[in-house]
Amino acid sequence: MMTIPMLNLFLDSLEEGVLFLDKNRKVLAANRAATQMVGREGENLVNLLCPSIFKGTGCAQACENRGRCALTQDWKAGDVIQDIVLQRPDNTSVFLRMWARLLPPSENLPLSCAIILRDRSHEAELEQKVTERLQLGSMVGHGPAMQKLYSQILRAAPSNASVLLTGESGSGKELVAKALHDNSDRSKGPYIPVHCASLPENLLESELFGYAKGAFTGATGAKIGRFEAAEGGTLLLDEIGEIPLGTQVKLLRVLQEKEVVRLGENHARPVNVRVIAATHRNLAAMVERGGFREDLYYRLRVLPLHVPPLRDRKEDISMLANKLLGDLGKRYKRDNMRLSHEALFALEAYDWPGNIRQLFNALEYALVHADGSTIQPQHFPPEIEYVAPPAPGVTASEPPPLVRPYYRPQQQLANEAEIISRVLAESGGNKAEAARRLGMSRTTLWKRLKQVSA
Repeated sequence: MMTIPMLNLFLDSLEEGVLFLDKNRKVLAANRAATQMVGREGENLVNLLCPSIFKGTGCAQACENRGRCALTQDWKAGDVIQDIVLQRPDNTSVFLRMWARLLPPSENLPLSCAIILRDRSHEAELEQKVTERLQLGSMVGHGPAMQKLYSQILRAAPSNASVLLTGESGSGKELVAKALHDNSDRSKGPYIPVHCASLPENLLESELFGYAKGAFTGATGAKIGRFEAAEGGTLLLDEIGEIPLGTQVKLLRVLQEKEVVRLGENHARPVNVRVIAATHRNLAAMVERGGFREDLYYRLRVLPLHVPPLRDRKEDISMLANKLLGDLGKRYKRDNMRLSHEALFALEAYDWPGNIRQLFNALEYALVHADGSTIQPQHFPPEIEYVAPPAPGVTASEPPPLVRPYYRPQQQLANEAEIISRVLAESGGNKAEAARRLGMSRTTLWKRLKQVSA
């Protein structure tokens, strides 16, 4: 049985704060994390009423009004969780998530419940950081689907756990992998992509694990594999669903043991690599059919991320198309190219089965076929049929996609400040119009302008 000193030592080692209360909501004990979170380090919290510690919060008010802990009133239906912003005695604020666990009655201890606290200040800052972000790395988009993806990337990036990226071909999984690397602690290390589908089984193993001199005919010297080349960095295994079962066994061992054995050798070499796998295939279905190892699937799928198809984020097409056209304009030395209103409408009306890759190819096709500096719908490939926008004042049976001419692609826009400045200039300084084109409220635009000028 754990002794009281050992129990206190254990509780003080937790990152979560814990307050033990009696049936009258008085504090009987608190661990070190709890005193730090509520800003009362060095103080004795014993016998203080719980509402007095969290004074001014909605939780304390509900507790005082009911005369009992608001967190435990519905405990039979599951944990009741509340997020609060606590103003601490030193006038600093902390964002806390709190919930309660009722404790079984005891004759020896008058404990009634435990209040558990988690500091979410960093998470709140992270959520604010990605709110209405226009781009992350080489990814562009500000719609709900991309905001969710940006948030997931920034949460997953600091971890060393394996990531499995799923999504249709051409949806931008490689860009997500690069963003994970660039926002991680490994960003200064190498980023090594491997396209597994392009390599036959015997060559794939030598590429991944390396080989010793004389390991096979033609091996006139030793060669390190991609795992060793990615030491201290990130290895992207693109199209992981194409790896043969024999190679899957060896890959699983590398992920488990964190060491590789070169072909032709019998000793292992340690590797420190973060693995990101990507696929457009349904690996879970492949596991059911026996085409992919279940243990490898779960080893890779520690942090799953799904990249949405372009048809599910049509609000981003205008911004994305202009960004891609800017890149193409530099390649073809035609920096003055722009998309007409009708061309943007046609792009947003199309479903893009080939996703961003198809959009890029369609824009390149249009750039080659356009004689002047403005791309019109007729310049696109035949599969992108022209649909005329409804005339002003005419209500269509179904609302057409919103066309937002965000900015002209006269140069590649490197950051959000440039995008906002360009849209504001194109709107003649009209902030309401600029906010409409950017798809955000005037208040949000004002805040972002204030950040830019700070």
